Amino acid sequence: MKPSTAAKKLGVYLAATPEEFQEGTVSRAQYDALQADPPQWLVDLRRDGPHPRPVVAARLGVSISGLARAGVTEALTTEQIQALRDESPEWLERERTTQADVRRETVRLKQKRAEQADGTGGPKRG
Repeated sequence: MKPSTAAKKLGVYLAATPEEFQEGTVSRAQYDALQADPPQWLVDLRRDGPHPRPVVAARLGVSISGLARAGVTEALTTEQIQALRDESPEWLERERTTQADVRRETVRLKQKRAEQADGTGGPKRG
C-alpha cells in the first residue's frame, strides 16, 4: 500500500514518519508487523505527535470540520492538544457541543430505524 494509506491506518502524520517509510511501499506483512511490534519511531509518533487531523479531532472531541472552522489546519502535537484542552477556547466548547448534538441525533435516528425495521416503531396504519 502507499505510505499515505499506511500512515492513515496507523494513525500517524505521514510527514513526521521516517524518510524510508515515506518513500517506499508498505506490504500487508510489513503493516501487520508495524501493528504487532511497533518500532520506536511509531510509538513516539503515536504518543507525542504531531498527529493528523482525525486524531487531533478525536482527542479534542470535535469533528474534522470543526477544526477547519476554527482555523486549525496543521498537525498538532500531544502537548499542543493538551494546551488547547486546558485553555478551552470558545470555539472548542462550541464545536464540542455541536459534536455531542450530532452524536445524539445519530443515535436517535439509528434507534428509530431499528424500531421501524422490527415493526415496533412508527405510527400504526390500518
